Amino acid sequence: MEMLLKLMSAGMTMNEILADYEDLEREDLLAVRSYATHLS
Repeated sequence: MEMLLKLMSAGMTMNEILADYEDLEREDLLAVRSYATHLS
């Protein structure tokens, strides 16, 4: 999860992350973003 947050904060789009990490799904990234929002 931390790695995904770092990628997003570095400016990578969801589509770029999904292209690089084919085992992830859009819902995974949305869940990570939602969790991070909840913590802040």
